[in-house]
Amino acid sequence: MFNLSEKLKKVKDKLKPIENDVILISVIILVALISFGLGRLSKIRENKTPITIEGVSQNASDTKVGEAGGSAANQQAAITGSQTEKVYVASKNGTKYHYPWCPGALNIKEENKIWFSSKEQAESAGYSPAGNCKGL
Repeated sequence: MFNLSEKLKKVKDKLKPIENDVILISVIILVALISFGLGRLSKIRENKTPITIEGVSQNASDTKVGEAGGSAANQQAAITGSQTEKVYVASKNGTKYHYPWCPGALNIKEENKIWFSSKEQAESAGYSPAGNCKGL
């Protein structure tokens, strides 16, 4: 006749070697899910607002780029001015302006950099915001 306890014992004996594999597979799946969740969390934190520098005094010798009446030496000083006084950077040869830490700004040679203290100043000089610079 049909003995249920014998059949159950046979099934348990066949499953014993698989138990360790099931635990290992479960751990791998849990680690993958946790890693995916942390990756999504880091993407959310990427949308932070950029740091703005306020209240920094400018030297009297600095002349803003594009101002009339500035000597060539003063305009050169404005172009290569201190980065703490200027918030946006553009290339003499380009059409976009960036934050100094953006990928596009890092590719600009020092001798081609033009610094601006505001978005309005950069846009009035004919530059538009860079698409790959978050926050512009």
